[in-house]
Amino acid sequence: MEILWFLLALCLLGAVVGPYVLRRRGGIRQVAPGSPDAADPDDYGFARQEELDLRMPGPDQDLLDVLDVVQGTGAWRAASQLLAGTPKESEIRWQRVQAFAGAASLELARQPGTGGAWLRAWRAEAPKDAGGAAVHAEFLVQQAWRTGTVGTDDFRIILEEARTVCGEAALLAPGDPVPYIVELAVARGLGYSHERFDQVWAKIIDRAPAHMGAHIAALHFWCEKWHGSREEADRFATAAATRAPQGSLLAALPLFALYEHLPEVNLVRGFYESAAVTKAVGGAMFAVHAARADDPVLAHVRHLLVLFLVRMERWSEAVHQLVHIDGHVGALPWTENADPAAEYTVYRALAVAGYEANGGSPATLPH
Repeated sequence: MEILWFLLALCLLGAVVGPYVLRRRGGIRQVAPGSPDAADPDDYGFARQEELDLRMPGPDQDLLDVLDVVQGTGAWRAASQLLAGTPKESEIRWQRVQAFAGAASLELARQPGTGGAWLRAWRAEAPKDAGGAAVHAEFLVQQAWRTGTVGTDDFRIILEEARTVCGEAALLAPGDPVPYIVELAVARGLGYSHERFDQVWAKIIDRAPAHMGAHIAALHFWCEKWHGSREEADRFATAAATRAPQGSLLAALPLFALYEHLPEVNLVRGFYESAAVTKAVGGAMFAVHAARADDPVLAHVRHLLVLFLVRMERWSEAVHQLVHIDGHVGALPWTENADPAAEYTVYRALAVAGYEANGGSPATLPH
């Protein structure tokens, strides 16, 4: 019995302290804010915590400009025009649909009854607009996950409505994978059979076989906590990485599968030095180096790499990733936290502290 209480206490201590205190052997120690020995992320030109953008993983100035117009004036046609000019099969179209839907959902949460009125106007005034239908479907999905409880009647009703709108969006835009990518979240929430899920997945693969965003969405379904297992998720991710075309970020998908199955409390010393973690991080690093600099999914991979590199105490590599993504936190792993900006800031500070403890400085960091 004594050992049981000891292990329970150890788990609780790790859960509370673990995310905030990582110590390098003889390297990092906690100090009070403002101490002369404290590493200062501001020295690196990083954004303040309150300035971090929660809406997207990386910069998209066209999207930001349109969001300002839409949310400031209600002129939804700017959003419609932006989506109409974005290639159907592109990663960035999917990200923009998510961003518009997320903006409307957050508005509604802050202003119940009136928030997101521009999306309602968009759908009412242009019911045949494919972009509006896709954003509406994604909005319903986000509403279900944000406001409902999995398995309840309210949750199912919203997702069933989302599924209907997905079908409308697919009819309005033949060849567009986005309505089916939205349906992947519906499939997860409603518990599609594997056969029915495969039917949706086949439609996506026919339209955009190397779509990273779609693969990440599908991976959630195959995870142990939903409708698959660790083995099925690993198999799905490995198969996608193996057949990834040159320069594709699909080579990083096994890292996302590993993240989805991390233990809540790690009591195994050296877990982040294990072959599985080293291999997955190595594949993601390779994918990042091989990808186009303007690949819209690149920021997603860099964000997840920061978490793993910090936990692996690879400080210099973590800071190098931060240089490319700082200012935005709308990506895994931060968005799974109640305060994404705060969680990101903790890891950023740890990376900078570790970097400086090993001789690094803003002057030695390559840009």
